Amino acid sequence: MASLIDELIGILEQEYQVYKLLIPISEEKTQVIVKNDLMSLQEITNKEQLAVDKINALEHKREAAMVNIKTVINRNSGEFTLKTLIGLMEKQPKEQKVLSILHDNLKGTIQRLVEVNNRNKSLIQQSLEMIEFNMNFIQSTRMSPGNNTYTKGASKYDAQSHDTRMFDAKQ
Repeated sequence: MASLIDELIGILEQEYQVYKLLIPISEEKTQVIVKNDLMSLQEITNKEQLAVDKINALEHKREAAMVNIKTVINRNSGEFTLKTLIGLMEKQPKEQKVLSILHDNLKGTIQRLVEVNNRNKSLIQQSLEMIEFNMNFIQSTRMSPGNNTYTKGASKYDAQSHDTRMFDAKQ
């Protein structure tokens, strides 16, 4: 049982380190979104994807470790979470304290990451709304010529306005 707990602690520490690395990347992403630097945004997205892949692999290991611990302690019914395990470890205060600290650190780090990602999501949404507004504005100015007076060469102007076409961004 002790080796399973040690394995779980190692996995959680690795997850915590990866999540900690994601926070500055996400904060950098905020600045890149504000600057509208698409090349840097792509690079940051690639970095994030690598970190997410590591987290997914660690998450699978963590789930397997939790299943093994659940089997060893013969806990077949109900939900078995890290918080549940911490509550069951009264006879092992050292491991209980380490798991409790890791749980709190992970929770705080993930909450911070969610905040930053929500801010980034909002910035991207605002950017998309501005792009849509600009596209609609451009489309409306091309469809209705600004000069409604008639001249000798009115047919020339009319032909030009029919040739300009704009795609519908909403479709």
